[in-house]
Amino acid sequence: MAKATYILCPGQGAQHPGMGKDFYEKFPAARAVFDRADAILQRKLSELCFHGPEERLNQTDISQPAIYVTSVACFAAATEAGLISPGQVTAYAGLSLGEYTALHLAGALDFEQGLRLVAARGRFMQEAAEASPGGMVAVLGADSQAVETLCAKASGGEVLVPANFNAPGQIVVSGTRGACERFGEAAQSAGFKAVPLAVAGAFHSPLMASAAERMRQLLAAATLAMPRTTVYSNVTARPHVDPPGIAAALVDQIVKPVLWEQTMQVLAADPEARWVELAPGRVLTGLLKKVNRRVAVETYATADALKGTG
Repeated sequence: MAKATYILCPGQGAQHPGMGKDFYEKFPAARAVFDRADAILQRKLSELCFHGPEERLNQTDISQPAIYVTSVACFAAATEAGLISPGQVTAYAGLSLGEYTALHLAGALDFEQGLRLVAARGRFMQEAAEASPGGMVAVLGADSQAVETLCAKASGGEVLVPANFNAPGQIVVSGTRGACERFGEAAQSAGFKAVPLAVAGAFHSPLMASAAERMRQLLAAATLAMPRTTVYSNVTARPHVDPPGIAAALVDQIVKPVLWEQTMQVLAADPEARWVELAPGRVLTGLLKKVNRRVAVETYATADALKGTG
């Protein structure tokens, strides 16, 4: 019996100038993905991926479609190199916007529709962040109960909620700027390390409600299919079960916490599984190692990682 294969699809924060360039140059399948994305968006997204500038690439409306396209191109290159057989993938999991990548690769939505949805999502979230300024803070060493207690203590009647359960001892909170500042101080006083994140706004919190509502309208008109392969939902840590549920979960995902640790706990129960993290980074590998140090992950952040091809 073949061992399980899990594909991990990165989220925002993994972007960097130069991402995908070597895939484009070495693999026709990857080149076709970038060229098609440029044609669909009628702009040179590929040039921003390959050359930056970093400040523009880091903006939410660009980084989200850029990561989606780079991850899909990486998957295409790995398939061309014979390292991934789509029919042999057991499950996909994507962090935040990476869930769209996972759903596309699993056949729930086509490439163009996924790209247009992700581009709109990035734009809506950027605009929501500008309309309701906020931030995010990572707290290290605290469990979920401690974080909930700190949020209640520091909120001061403002929005402040857990936003990402990334790994054991690594939780991110999201809220207004003032509440985030108070949370950082309270966390430090409680003996935890608090790290403000360089993000545009309070993602995965109620401050993103306007973006969620706009995405609801787009997803209601989208053509979604049942995935051919299992895809895990960020908001439930369980597999998607039907197209209406996919649409609802993608809306909820914008304002509710990402249960990444919980998802990885489920998958990492299989000690023999094969793990692959798609480009452009290795963030998910690091998080998975905190869940189960023994798992081996193939990270395809560069074309040279596709052994025997670079």
